[in-house]
Amino acid sequence: MSSPARGDLSPSYACHVFPADEFEVVSGANLGDPLMPLDELCPGDVYEFLPGAEALELAIHDGAAARAGSGQFLQPGARGQSVATGSEIGRPGESLRLEGRLTFMRPDGDTVDLLLIALTGAGGGAAQLVFVPMAPIEARQSYTLVKADPEPGEVRLTDITSVAFTRGTMITLGDGRQCPVEDLRPGDRVLTRDHGAQPLRWVGHRTVRAVGPFAPVVITKGTYANQSDLIVSQHQRLFLYQRGAQRLTETAELFVKALHLVDGEAVFLRAGGFVEYFHLVFDRHEIIYAECIPTESLLINERTLGQLPEEVLREVETHLPGLSHRPHFGTEAEGRLLRKLGPTALAKATNRD
Repeated sequence: MSSPARGDLSPSYACHVFPADEFEVVSGANLGDPLMPLDELCPGDVYEFLPGAEALELAIHDGAAARAGSGQFLQPGARGQSVATGSEIGRPGESLRLEGRLTFMRPDGDTVDLLLIALTGAGGGAAQLVFVPMAPIEARQSYTLVKADPEPGEVRLTDITSVAFTRGTMITLGDGRQCPVEDLRPGDRVLTRDHGAQPLRWVGHRTVRAVGPFAPVVITKGTYANQSDLIVSQHQRLFLYQRGAQRLTETAELFVKALHLVDGEAVFLRAGGFVEYFHLVFDRHEIIYAECIPTESLLINERTLGQLPEEVLREVETHLPGLSHRPHFGTEAEGRLLRKLGPTALAKATNRD
C-alpha cells in the first residue's frame, strides 16, 4: 500500500496507541520479543505491559472517508488512511493497515482485546507496529495470547480515556460556591473563564479499572494553587499560563495534558482498584475551574466524537444531537517536546516552583 501524496494531511480523527515493543513476551516460544506481525505470534505466549509505557496520539488522515458524523473506522485492506500531521507517533503520509485483533486472557479469566496496526512508509521498509487496547491493561500483569484474528471486520477506534474528572472534584459554580462534580446536573450554572456563569448541558459518567492508561493523575494540593488534590484522567488538559523567558511555546496560554505534568512527587499516577470519571459538556468548549485550577470541559466536534468510548458516544448523540464546538484558543503542549524537556521545564515556564 503506497503512502498518499503529501498534500492535505490534516487530521480527520485520532486515537491513542502504544508502540508494540511496550508489550513483551515473558514466557513462551517468543520469550523476550515484543508484539510482532500475526504470522509470527504464538498462542500460549505470556505477555506483560511494560511499566512506564505512555500512550501516544496517532492522528489519522482519512482521505477516503465518506461517512458523516462521528465514525472513525479501520478495516483489513482499507485504503486512504494515513498518519496525519501533528501525530505523536509515525511520520505524516505513512499508510495505516489493520493487522488484526488479538485476544489475551488475564489470570482471573477475563479477556482483553488489542487492535494491532501497522504504519508503513512509501519505501516499503519494515512497518512500525502499534496497538490499541480495547479495555484497561496494566503493568506487571500477565496476559496470555489465546487468539489472533486477521479478519476482525470493521473496527471503530476509540480513545483510551477522554477528558474527565473523578468523583469528589470540586467545580466552581457561577455564584462562587464549590460543588462536587458528581452532584452537578444539566442546567446548573458553572463559572467559566470567558463567558461567566454558563448552564451545563450534559454530565457523563463511567467507571473503569484504574490501571495503565486508565489510572488517574493526582495533582497534589497547592501544586498549581489548587485548594485540594485534583484527580483527573490522564488526557484531561489544564489551562496554564507561561511567563517570562522560560516559555515553551509562542503563546502564553498553554493546554497541558495531566499526564505530562507527572513528576512522581507533586504529580503522580494513582493505579489500582476502580475509578469513576465524569464528563462535563457546555454549549461551547469552556475553561472551567476544578479545585480552582483552570481546566477544559469536554470538547465535542466531528473529530473528537469518534474518540469517545462507545457508551459515552451513544449518550452524547442522544442528548446533544448536532452539537459541535470550536476548540478554545490556546497552544497544545506538544507531547514529544514535554517528554524531552521533562516536567521541571514546564514548572519553570509556569512559575510553579
